[in-house]
Amino acid sequence: MKLLVINNLASGYGEGAIYDFMRSFAADGDDICMRCTNGTTPISTLLDDAKDFDAVIAAGGDGTVATVCYLLASTGIPVLPFPAGTANLLALNLASPLEPHALAKMVRAGKTLDFDMGEICVDGHRFGFSIMAGAGYDAVIMRGAQRGKRKRLLGPMAYLQSAVANAMPQQSKFTLTLDGRQVQSEGLGVLLVNFSKIQFDIAVTHDNKPRDGEFDVVVLKAKTAFDLIPAAIAGLLDRDGEFPDRTDALEIFRAKEVTIEADPTMEVQYDGEATGLSTPFSARIMPRATRLFISDEGYSQFAR
Repeated sequence: MKLLVINNLASGYGEGAIYDFMRSFAADGDDICMRCTNGTTPISTLLDDAKDFDAVIAAGGDGTVATVCYLLASTGIPVLPFPAGTANLLALNLASPLEPHALAKMVRAGKTLDFDMGEICVDGHRFGFSIMAGAGYDAVIMRGAQRGKRKRLLGPMAYLQSAVANAMPQQSKFTLTLDGRQVQSEGLGVLLVNFSKIQFDIAVTHDNKPRDGEFDVVVLKAKTAFDLIPAAIAGLLDRDGEFPDRTDALEIFRAKEVTIEADPTMEVQYDGEATGLSTPFSARIMPRATRLFISDEGYSQFAR
């Protein structure tokens, strides 16, 4: 088997689990090519000949994985989201193992599924995302978690620390254009959800359907971060369909194409990456555009 490994040296804790994966995977006749970046070399240049490989291993955080998947969208090249970041939310949503030897076994088994991706356009820049994108409070949390070395030092707790430190975030009035239909709302932010689980295994929306060709568009209606706590608790407890309600703190729509305007403007993020750019932005779903390796548990969950 011929693997291309894209390794983001700047992601996560730098513990080098990707090397354990490669040692565990390697067998007679295999060809494993590793290409590295610390953020200086564009990932796009590392994927020029990706079609010559049987699979691509994206080792890094969710932003790294999203970039690889977006660049390989609709090519049919299978990608393994290798959890080498701090949150690793895509691996969590896919019910993938975190241990390198188990991941090597999963790739060797070769089970894949095609999942939706999102494409967001803001101020002339385009980004692809697998989990969710949005503007407002979520972007504030992401930027706070990235300050200094918080993410590397604190891991997922960096996001909680940032949320608590920004408990009274800005509110805005929103104009949402959803598949051509205009809706007015207001709140702390807007999320476009593909995969629904975030840090601490909290499900933002009741359903996790990243293969249905639509976003969940979630308006955070709360006035303070503390007003979101009941919705977060419901998401944490919602394991067997017993807590579908997310309270009045969240207003949820469905759409394939979305435009978001905010007054005052809000910063935009995608898959945990604070862009430094602000609303307005537009986004579209890319149905089943990315092919991902998946565990037996993930396959039974999503192959419907």
